[in-house]
Amino acid sequence: MRTEDCTRFLQWALPRLGLRWAGFRKVRKTVCKRISARMRNLGLPDTAAYRAFLEANPAEWPRLDAMCRIPISRFWRDRAVFDALASDVLPNLATAAAQRGQKTFRAWSAGAASGEEPYSLRLAWSLAAEPGFPGLDIEIVATEIDANLLARAEAGLYGRGSLKDLPPELNDGAFRPSNGLFELRDALRRDVSFLNQDIREEMPEGPFDAILCRNLVFTYFDAATQAALLPRLAQRLRPGGALVIGAHERLPDPAPGFAPWDGPKEIYRFSPS
Repeated sequence: MRTEDCTRFLQWALPRLGLRWAGFRKVRKTVCKRISARMRNLGLPDTAAYRAFLEANPAEWPRLDAMCRIPISRFWRDRAVFDALASDVLPNLATAAAQRGQKTFRAWSAGAASGEEPYSLRLAWSLAAEPGFPGLDIEIVATEIDANLLARAEAGLYGRGSLKDLPPELNDGAFRPSNGLFELRDALRRDVSFLNQDIREEMPEGPFDAILCRNLVFTYFDAATQAALLPRLAQRLRPGGALVIGAHERLPDPAPGFAPWDGPKEIYRFSPS
């Protein structure tokens, strides 16, 4: 399949899935390869034939939606963000939680892929807040639509490449070798739970002190979907809580209640009126 044919097909199909073409420009080759393989399996000669197949078979649309998922993840991805979480955001949020008398700090990682993000958050907590708040536990809820990725996340096994951005002080004690891979230690994994959810359809119950929604809603979903989901995210954040988005994302305008946190532009403080 030629690149231009796939581009035209995606520009037609993505809006029908509530997705935006702009989010797929850099990753279209991955999606196009999946679509090409699907067309071969169906015996379809070109994208025009696949388009006709979709129009005649509504059950094919969820399969196409699945082919458009881009699970790119590694520990401490976007280092400046996690450095800021560890040095500033988490200690501030933990202080506020302790002052409210909370026993548990709650966070949500949306679109958790194979677990690197929620586990990075747990590692940041061990570095930034755990020593100073021994009476404050942490609970991280991680959601992901792909059941296969969830299985990998729950196993907690990673190749060396997934760990390359971790600060050395975290890398050294957090993992143990396991058959050529690196297994996250049980003491860090037990505070993270995983749910198989499509954020467009359901979300975990709040309130949360922090929500990480990076490289998902505000990259791939269309403007209407973003505008519909942001208030639902806000409903699950405590006043004063933090929302973290991706490095190349921006919140819809308007985004009532959200103001930039001092530091990386990807972190927002939520202060409802």
